[in-house]
Amino acid sequence: MTSTVTKTATRAEVCAVACADAFRGNGEVLASAFGTIPAIGVRLARHTFEPDLMISDGEAQLLRGTWPVGAPAVGEVEAWVPFRTIFDLVWHGKRHVMMIPSQVDGFGNANISAIGDYHRPKVQLLGVRGAPGNSVSHPTSYWVPKHSVRVFVSKVDMVAGVGNDRAVGAARRYHDLRRVVTNLAVLDYADDGSLRLASVHPGVTVDEVLAATGFPLTVEGDVPTSRLPTDDELQLIREVLDPDSLRDREVPS
Repeated sequence: MTSTVTKTATRAEVCAVACADAFRGNGEVLASAFGTIPAIGVRLARHTFEPDLMISDGEAQLLRGTWPVGAPAVGEVEAWVPFRTIFDLVWHGKRHVMMIPSQVDGFGNANISAIGDYHRPKVQLLGVRGAPGNSVSHPTSYWVPKHSVRVFVSKVDMVAGVGNDRAVGAARRYHDLRRVVTNLAVLDYADDGSLRLASVHPGVTVDEVLAATGFPLTVEGDVPTSRLPTDDELQLIREVLDPDSLRDREVPS
């Protein structure tokens, strides 16, 4: 039975459990999550249904424990993981990353590098960084805190993260795009590799998501509503993982 507490879950809290669910069934892998709400999500997942997830302190240690986002990491040291070791985890597929793309197209190609013409970009972003290696070596998901046609585009200006239509040859062997969680919905991938609407968050309609997406999004049958956090999850989010409500800055209620 849904309690009164659960019914008051904010959009940010729905997004947090959706991010947590993206890591469901992962087992013992390094969970690398970028953004406040994904960071809450991986810690929530490990504290509840995925206890074998490995989480970094942001520097060079893997820690066991549960601590608030935005606060110094505390917990039992499980392993020493200098930067060179991260590449070993990446190349052996022992990592699931949730990145924040600036652009995503209909097959999951992601851009974090530059906006505009490749030779004369309007905006310089991060550069491709680890996106190519991530997307062809281990599970990769994306977090989009503001779902809009500026992010979900028909063609990305530069491919940094490899999409399902570009993963060919050796790149396909370990290519594994999982989820895209946004402030409006959860997306996954259809059999043809196209982005599919998996669920809409409470209060959001399918038409609203389609209007905020710059390409035809695959919709199969009746689209369910994203799950609400349980009472225990809400308590963990509000009292332990994010007592300062940093999540509401990323996704306002």
